[in-house]
Amino acid sequence: MRILLLGGTGFIGKHLQAALLARGDEVLLASMRDPAAAAQRAAGCDVVVNLAGEPIAQRWSSAVKDRIAASRIAATSAFLSALAERQPRPRAFVAASAIGYYGSSETATFDEHSAAGSDFLGTLCAEWERRSLQARGLGMRVSLLRTGVVLGLDGGALAKLLPIFRLGLGGIVGSGKQWFSWIHIEDQIAIYLAAIDGLDGILNATAPAPVTNAEFTAALGAALHRPAILPVPAFALHALLGEGASVVLEGQRVLPTQTLAAGYRFRHPQIAAALTDLLAR
Repeated sequence: MRILLLGGTGFIGKHLQAALLARGDEVLLASMRDPAAAAQRAAGCDVVVNLAGEPIAQRWSSAVKDRIAASRIAATSAFLSALAERQPRPRAFVAASAIGYYGSSETATFDEHSAAGSDFLGTLCAEWERRSLQARGLGMRVSLLRTGVVLGLDGGALAKLLPIFRLGLGGIVGSGKQWFSWIHIEDQIAIYLAAIDGLDGILNATAPAPVTNAEFTAALGAALHRPAILPVPAFALHALLGEGASVVLEGQRVLPTQTLAAGYRFRHPQIAAALTDLLAR
């Protein structure tokens, strides 16, 4: 197949590109900074995968939130509007989303059938998905992956945490009670491949056994054979990230109900074994 990756130079994009090339697919790259040019590049491709978006993990201000929203909502709309003028069109549109869709809770459990949250990320993801689903009006199959915290050695949260934990300076963040819905990079990429190959609709890209921040901290410390007893107080994270600290301090327990029902079987369903596998590399 010929696959167009939008925003394909990031952490997930690099892994997905390598996996596609390894199985013999042709991969094209394009930037969503120019949606019209990206749509022109999409003509003649079999599938478009949209991974583009301003990073969430930064200090939020009004300007940053506007950039986060525009890079997802406005860019997706502009791309699909431009694609409507092109032929032949891809057969499928596989788009990133995030478990921020569900809002946060220490007590609730969410799956693909749960409603969107009312906070910034919940409303952002809901509108982002609504724009992505407009691809169906162009005759394209649409798959949306609501991704949790992706664990890998060369990007994402784990790559930032490892130097701290290796020094024995790791610990829980805030109360440690907040849920941590995670996924091994291999499963993340495998679910994207399954969506490219035909899985339809909403798919949670999270392992079937979410843990609390305290449980994740203990598992990472044990995997590294290091103490993990130095907590990061909530006020310190607020000072660093502002409103964006809510992403770390307020979690959600997300289950991949629809992903499992579609037949996907996780290679790394448990956090301890997943971390051991990653660190053995």
